[in-house]
Amino acid sequence: MGVFVFLPLVLPLTAWPIARLAEQHLHPRTATRLLTGVAAVMAACSTLCLALVMVVGTAQLPGNPLPDGWSDPEVRAAVPYDEVAGKAAIPALFAVLVVCGRTWWRHVRVRRRAHRALAGLRDTEVAVLPDGAPYAYALPGGGRRDRVVVTTGLLECLEPAERRALFAHERAHLSARHHRFLLAVRLAAQANPFLRPLRTAVSYTTERWADEDAAQTIGSRRTVARAIGKAALVSRAPAATPAGLAGLAAAGPVPRRVAALLGPAPAVRTWPSLFTAVGVAAWGAATGAVVSAMSSANSAVTMVLILHAATPL
Repeated sequence: MGVFVFLPLVLPLTAWPIARLAEQHLHPRTATRLLTGVAAVMAACSTLCLALVMVVGTAQLPGNPLPDGWSDPEVRAAVPYDEVAGKAAIPALFAVLVVCGRTWWRHVRVRRRAHRALAGLRDTEVAVLPDGAPYAYALPGGGRRDRVVVTTGLLECLEPAERRALFAHERAHLSARHHRFLLAVRLAAQANPFLRPLRTAVSYTTERWADEDAAQTIGSRRTVARAIGKAALVSRAPAATPAGLAGLAAAGPVPRRVAALLGPAPAVRTWPSLFTAVGVAAWGAATGAVVSAMSSANSAVTMVLILHAATPL
């Protein structure tokens, strides 16, 4: 096993180039799926790595309930610098589990609270709040009806065509389940801080994905661009707005989104060509994810075999 057990902790660095290039050169749908998949795999592998190293550290603590064979020299020799790395992995893994668990719980709680806040309104796809503060967001159902939430303050600022663009944008968030991508990369970034650039990139690409779907639905890229710009100028996110839920101008640099909509539609490609910068970066990130998976799997199997041999029957 050796130093390979630590590889999944640092291999997310191989995904940094694609995090930026995917925003600029890939279709937003392709970029979102690619970045989320890479982030999820690398986060799972790095967490498994911490768990394996933690076994060694926990077995060295006095009074631990583990079998005596788990503190055998052969077990400790499987992890370089076992005395320091093993014990350091204990609070690190605990912090990852606590932070990710808290994020998951807050995500579920915010969605439930948002649905309860709409309980007094008609059960329609679009919920219009009588609020002068201009904002809008997509609220996933989670067993209930998916809803687009918009305030009268924002609707009054938009022309009829721009309102259609707004609704198309929010429906695109719901139909593509963008909240799942956002939650996955958020958890991944908390499991391994090296994955934070991917979280930032996915926050942008999901918005661009919804922009492109809205433009295709209403048949006018310029109208969607105008709606985004106008909504960004007047919108503000009040305390009552559920954090982390997708909105028309809630995430991503608005000028870049508007500029992209005023240009030609991005080409739909399932995978970039290897003979381009984005292709090299994509293959580098994919290779990093595969190596991370292989390294963590090899370390897990090796650790299980060693523990099995060291533990008396």
